[in-house]
Amino acid sequence: MSMPDFQLLRPTTAADAVAMRAANAASRYVAGGTDLLPNIRRGLVEASVIIDLGNIAELTHIEFGSDALHIGAGTRLATIAGDAAIRSRFAALAQAAEAVAGPTHRAAATLGGNLCLDTRCVYYNQSEFWRESNDYCMKLKGEGCRVAKKSKRCYAAFSGDVAPALIALDAEIEILGPNGSRRIAIADFYRDDGMAWLTLAPDELLTGVHIPLCDGWTTAYEKVRVRGAIDFPLAGIAVALKRKGDTLEELRIACTGVSSRPLAVEGLDELKGKPLDAAALAIIVAQTEIAAGAMRTTLVEVLYRRGVAPVLARRITERLWNAAA
Repeated sequence: MSMPDFQLLRPTTAADAVAMRAANAASRYVAGGTDLLPNIRRGLVEASVIIDLGNIAELTHIEFGSDALHIGAGTRLATIAGDAAIRSRFAALAQAAEAVAGPTHRAAATLGGNLCLDTRCVYYNQSEFWRESNDYCMKLKGEGCRVAKKSKRCYAAFSGDVAPALIALDAEIEILGPNGSRRIAIADFYRDDGMAWLTLAPDELLTGVHIPLCDGWTTAYEKVRVRGAIDFPLAGIAVALKRKGDTLEELRIACTGVSSRPLAVEGLDELKGKPLDAAALAIIVAQTEIAAGAMRTTLVEVLYRRGVAPVLARRITERLWNAAA
């Protein structure tokens, strides 16, 4: 499947990129292109104009401020994974970046690209011939969801690795549009809709991430996938934990790969001020099971994906608890 003809634009500032996007309704941004270009080749995405963000220096910074770590959206995942300060202070972020695909992908892929990753489904991420022979699906050209046949919504899954780590780290993202910039919590960047999973407007650009500098936290990210590299997560879990003596002061857990958006596990506030005992671990497992309502969007059985997420959450939390002793 070859690339269709397109016009390539190369802005040198984020403001210029936003202006080009606003002037070309059929345009798309591209950074590393590790997800977008295969999707164009498969006919999943149409773009007569591609705006290359690779020459915008302001999007490729890593800066530790007085109260937050600032990372440009154009920063390569390999750079984030290999940064010693990030690995030391924000282990979950470095581990999530390192878990994405393979080494050559990470050398090209960017932070912003992984955060904006298209949702995936076994009925969607196929060739045009395959999808036509199966009468398409509601995410593109068809009617109805092949995963939940009576549903009026799309259940394609968000499978980015970095987003749950940033949710657990309480990060915010910066967005630039024609009317200026705005900053929102990373969790508010997503919707539980496989067809419209981002709250990003068509003429807006994700420019950076801001992570608060919080002492005393231990964090980690792990995912389960079919192979040890390349594959998207069947389920991914990020945990951020703060221990005070023999009690939990704070606990955040976030999931990916099991819903149309990355999401925080709810119902953990009741564990604050309590030890991480069997009862607490049972609550963590139960709440993660509620959050991990995976549908049949991959070839792997749904029950496995729903079952492995709570196991990961419990395992990572126990490990971080012991490390923080």
